[in-house]
Amino acid sequence: MSRWKTEGGGVTSNQATGRAGRSAVAGGIKEALAAGDMVPGQRLVEQELSEVFGVTRSSVREALQDLAAEGLVELIPRRGARVRVISVEEAVQITECRALLEGLCARRAAEYASDTVRRELQDIGADMRRAVADGDPDAYSVLNRRLHERVGEVSGQKVAQALLDRMNGQMVRYQFRLALRPGRPAQSLPQHLAIIDAVVAGDPDAAEAAARAHVDSVVEALRGTPAPVRPG
Repeated sequence: MSRWKTEGGGVTSNQATGRAGRSAVAGGIKEALAAGDMVPGQRLVEQELSEVFGVTRSSVREALQDLAAEGLVELIPRRGARVRVISVEEAVQITECRALLEGLCARRAAEYASDTVRRELQDIGADMRRAVADGDPDAYSVLNRRLHERVGEVSGQKVAQALLDRMNGQMVRYQFRLALRPGRPAQSLPQHLAIIDAVVAGDPDAAEAAARAHVDSVVEALRGTPAPVRPG
């Protein structure tokens, strides 16, 4: 957890009071999860988080309640809070639901994408090819997230995007591990390029099929993933 302490962009107590402090803590924990700096089962100590983010313990407590409602944190009576452990089977079920929503967003993106967006997606695809050729899984992982986020934004499907954001928050540890699995970027690259090509071509059916095929492949990869180990 040391990296997110120093790089998490902590704020002062004057800057982060009330709702702002609550948001800062929740956002910081989500960033730490996305970066792999927090692990399933890790304890979340109110006093420590209060010092890291420069907010009141009340703001920390409210943020942890928000994250618990999103399924990212467990609140255990008389024991405090910890990062929720997602089983492999639950991760598979979440991803199966994601396939439907990702397909819908890709379909809508193919219908609504402007010429500027199409060029942007093509640029992302070129950068993804380069990252695979250079053997840079970290860069590929960033581009992967950017592609899915951009397709969601362009789709205009705000309800689907909100649901996907919540699911991705729960899944982030598995996604992090999959992205760094040897050979995974090269395997998923053609799938991502198929999504891009279909959106650029303005083909909703092909875009939806490509997105769902990609997420289906994630399900298969997850089935071969060991369950996360609790710390300590």
